[in-house]
Amino acid sequence: MRRFLRVSLTGHGFRLIECETGSDGLTQAATHNPDAILLDLGLPDMDGIEVTRRLREWTRTPIIVLSARGQEQDKIAALDAGADDYLTKPFGMGELLARIRVALRHKDVVGEAGEPVFAVGDLHVDLSRREVRVGGEEVRLTPTEYNLLAMLVRNAGKVVTHRQLLKEAWGPTHTSQTHYVRIFMSQLRHKIEKDPARPRYLITELGVGYRLKAE
Repeated sequence: MRRFLRVSLTGHGFRLIECETGSDGLTQAATHNPDAILLDLGLPDMDGIEVTRRLREWTRTPIIVLSARGQEQDKIAALDAGADDYLTKPFGMGELLARIRVALRHKDVVGEAGEPVFAVGDLHVDLSRREVRVGGEEVRLTPTEYNLLAMLVRNAGKVVTHRQLLKEAWGPTHTSQTHYVRIFMSQLRHKIEKDPARPRYLITELGVGYRLKAE
């Protein structure tokens, strides 16, 4: 896998720093401050989820998990620990490159001063004005609908878990009430999607959460 990534990513202009263990990865991340981190969960010295937790103690560098573990609970655990995205092996290089581009764009937006204005297709969200428009027309959202959409905008292109959305909109005591999210996401889709049954913007990651398309 490392050999495949080395050849493919260097061929697309990326410079790689490779590590065999989680402890070495933590050291190299602190030393080199990379633009993005590709992380396998099956490491010889510690679980990749623990590596993610330790990284999140001091850095917001995008973390994309590449793992053979395809179960929903593995994805949820990695994302809740702070990973930005999750790709299950085997995957295509085109998809990985797209995920890396999204992660790097999100990093740039988060690093800018002030609240960003998010735009994709006909959807425009101005977080500083708390204003949402579709096709130039203002869309009226309830406070909860807006909070959920704002959370997805701030993490555009990333999978946001049910637990993360519940904590943002309803607080830490409601993190098991996943039906709340489904109800409000359905309402959001009816307000911002042309065809709510086939959403263009608010994408469901089955059993895990939601992703707001960034491109």
